[in-house]
Amino acid sequence: MYNCLVINEKDTVATVIAPVKAGEEISYAINGKENKIIASEDIPKFHKTALCDIKKGDIVIKYGCKIGYALCDIKKGGYVHTQNLDSKMN
Repeated sequence: MYNCLVINEKDTVATVIAPVKAGEEISYAINGKENKIIASEDIPKFHKTALCDIKKGDIVIKYGCKIGYALCDIKKGGYVHTQNLDSKMN
């Protein structure tokens, strides 16, 4: 069973559909292929996690669209939220 929702193969973040604790597995599918990562932080239900390492200043993509820029480095499996994502589209 998947506990994360990914819409587009270009996405760098995904939405967890159940709370995830640090060290737990996050599983999802892209184009029918199952993927798994480990949460590096607690992630609340319906919040975002990084699907890959994201560097400070990188564009963050969700649903195939740019949703902002990383304010700092974000590790794969990390919690992505207002503390590390600038959603202003300058």
